Amino acid sequence: MAGQLNPNLLLCVPLAPLVGSAIAGLFGTRFFGNLIGRTASHSVTILGVLIAFLISLQTLSQVMDGASYNGMLYTWMTVGSINMEIGFLVDSLTAMMMCVVTFVSLMVHIYTIGYMKDDEGYNRFFSYISLFTFAMLMLVMSNNFLQLFFGWEAVGLVSYLLIGFWYTRPSAIFANMKAFLVNRVGDFGFILGIGLLLAYAGSMNYADVFAKREELALLTLPGSDWMLLSVACICLFIGAMGKSAQFPLHVWLPDSMEGPTPISALIHAATMVTAGIFMVARMSPLFELSDTALSFVLVIGSITALFMGFLGIIQTDIKRVVAYSTLSQLGYMTVALGCSAYSVAVFHLMTHAFFKALLFLGAGAVIIGMHHDQDIRNMGGLRKYMPITWITALLGSLALIGTPFFSGFYSKDSIIEAVAATHIWGAGFANFAVLAGVFVTAFYSFRMYFLVFHGEERFGKADHAHHDDHHDDHHGLAPGEKPHEAPWVVTLPLILLAVPSVLIGYLTIEPMLFGDYFKDVIFVSEAHHAMHELAHEFHGAAAMGLHAFTTLPFLLAAAGVLSACYCYLINPKVPAWFHAKFSFLYTLLDNKYYMDKFNDAVFAAGARGIGSGLSSVGDRTLIDGLIVNGSARAVGWFSTVTRTFQTGYIYHYAFTMIVAVALYLGYLLMQS
Repeated sequence: MAGQLNPNLLLCVPLAPLVGSAIAGLFGTRFFGNLIGRTASHSVTILGVLIAFLISLQTLSQVMDGASYNGMLYTWMTVGSINMEIGFLVDSLTAMMMCVVTFVSLMVHIYTIGYMKDDEGYNRFFSYISLFTFAMLMLVMSNNFLQLFFGWEAVGLVSYLLIGFWYTRPSAIFANMKAFLVNRVGDFGFILGIGLLLAYAGSMNYADVFAKREELALLTLPGSDWMLLSVACICLFIGAMGKSAQFPLHVWLPDSMEGPTPISALIHAATMVTAGIFMVARMSPLFELSDTALSFVLVIGSITALFMGFLGIIQTDIKRVVAYSTLSQLGYMTVALGCSAYSVAVFHLMTHAFFKALLFLGAGAVIIGMHHDQDIRNMGGLRKYMPITWITALLGSLALIGTPFFSGFYSKDSIIEAVAATHIWGAGFANFAVLAGVFVTAFYSFRMYFLVFHGEERFGKADHAHHDDHHDDHHGLAPGEKPHEAPWVVTLPLILLAVPSVLIGYLTIEPMLFGDYFKDVIFVSEAHHAMHELAHEFHGAAAMGLHAFTTLPFLLAAAGVLSACYCYLINPKVPAWFHAKFSFLYTLLDNKYYMDKFNDAVFAAGARGIGSGLSSVGDRTLIDGLIVNGSARAVGWFSTVTRTFQTGYIYHYAFTMIVAVALYLGYLLMQS
């Protein structure tokens, strides 16, 4: 039954988590004197997210029946002819994002009860993650660039608080500042893109801007021959490069693992890092008119998909392996955007949200069982001690590498097919990158899986140097101590996330990619044929899964799994041989392509040099030396001179007056 959604009910979706966050943050912390305890704090925040999830499910059901909403809720201010409004656009894309964000957030909230139970900042953490959920919902539900930018900056601000949650640790403070600054670089491009569209379209409402897209496509940037729409779209995508961690603005994401594990799942699975993917898909009417912008998107995504995957091969921190996997998969989504396969990108966004949240939370369960030791070299044989974590981690890994019939297979394989079918400039390199990435992903994913859950038991050694994710006291298993399965509040979210990680792709590929689910929401130009070719080759989810066993991506994934098995279970000497033989390559990967050192030597050093120059020349010389101290010295000199005329004798003052009158009369005579 088509119709309009209830705006008051929609308003409850972002406000319910916000209310929960306010109650836990104000009354559950020292701000108002710890008026409520831990149980009340986590109960009210979980209730808020649960309400948001249930309303999102209802909204999705109504949207699938043809309902929608696009309207203004509140006018903040009017500047000339420009209205700055708060409003919602709820269609099939928004409804899907609402369900994904609230479901993953709900799982993270429940999981946090067990993971953070001994942390002093328990209530504060629940307040932060609920506030983060509110910000993300405001972003995906917006119908204008003003609200989009508000949600965009709000998720960045709350992620700063979450990454630096343990603010007494210097590494956490460094990581959250790094994330904040790198995202500001992307956001500068983002606001430039919004400004260009506002200047030439005269509105910040999506519908108004999209209605003028043909006119905008004819304009050039003043003072150049660059197409205005190409520049605006590239600027918008630069914002996505920061938020969705695309090369070279990816450097913040691995370091953000300094935050507690639940926020790794929340930020890096379904919410913050997918904001850029969602934004570009929402802006498909604009990007479709610029092949230059699409090529830029395609090449950046290809570089990220392949080269960030290489970095996952050498990581020893369990969370960082999953983090580099996130970078690589975000690259795959970006590649799909560059191929004009926006629905495929969003489809992979959805499937990835479930299995990546599962892998992050599974990594957290392993960390709990290992007494907060995160080094996979100190693990092994955990399968028999942590059976639920083992089986769910296996399912998540199989989904990640694109095993046929798992959710990740349907979305990832569709991206590879879309790249093969596209003719956008850069497609050749993109095709190589996504295929090579299949092998790389399978290798590092099952390297981690085998080292953690199979092989010899390497834990409980007295000489292990562990990395602490949670506390500054003793961590790691003592000699003779065994790992243990996590409590039910940790394992239940793993089970609930494992179900869509296996099934959601099979159930939704047809309506989302080849049906009418995104009709009138995502726009694809007739000049771009990738989705048409995919539709022509698609003969059902079951047939696609069966056919996959004969394709190159499956063979590459199988080769990656078998290579990891041989290197880390059958013949562990092979990795050591590679390390010794190709030490230069290992050094390059270990230093993350020297991107951090380059940024520090060029951008950070440049900023420090400018700051030092402004401090010495601008502050000390000009402001203090010339303006402040110089004016004081000038007043002192003037006072010294005038003091010589203040003698106290009347005849001195009379003489001065006569001289002054004579000079004035002389001036008048000269003028006449």
